Amino acid sequence: MQEKILQIASQLFLNHGFKSVTMDDIAEKMGISKKTIYEYYNNKNDLIRATTHFVFEQITQEVDRICCKDCSHSPIRTLFEINSFMNKHLNEDNSPEYQLQKYYPEIYNTLTEKRFIAITDGIKENLLRGIELGLYRKDLDLEIIVRLYFSVVSSIKNSEVFPKSDFRISKIMNDYLLYHIRAIATPKGLKELENYLESKKN
Repeated sequence: MQEKILQIASQLFLNHGFKSVTMDDIAEKMGISKKTIYEYYNNKNDLIRATTHFVFEQITQEVDRICCKDCSHSPIRTLFEINSFMNKHLNEDNSPEYQLQKYYPEIYNTLTEKRFIAITDGIKENLLRGIELGLYRKDLDLEIIVRLYFSVVSSIKNSEVFPKSDFRISKIMNDYLLYHIRAIATPKGLKELENYLESKKN
């Protein structure tokens, strides 16, 4: 029951916003009483905290699975696999994240810290493997690169930087990934990138 609550709550929160969705909405969607939800969570804040953790863990587990699946492949291909997964599951509407930041700042800040660790650790591992294989340049300052990557990815849903009327989040992510790889790749890495892009056309 607890996992079902998290699944339904996460769908509603991500589709309609953390502030907009009430405990009554979740109970009605599940066909249960609000009392049942309160058996597991003291209040809406507790449920939101648990829901954001639930979604974060689902995403990181899938990313870890992709990295493990592609461990025999190029780190460039791994980046595209992760990007493809994120594009399939991203929400073009930035209002849920905006509501989380505005109305539940403590939860938002905790989530941001967890995302920072996960993203920077993952990108650093990808960089190290790419350098080892001769695909990425050896002169890269890893600490700067990983923070630049996190900063850009985190700003993609900022409607002041990228107005929804003018930009699609999926296109920004795709374009930035190409920009990132071309900025760090060796000639060998660039050749592999072009080969990969050509293979996706066929």
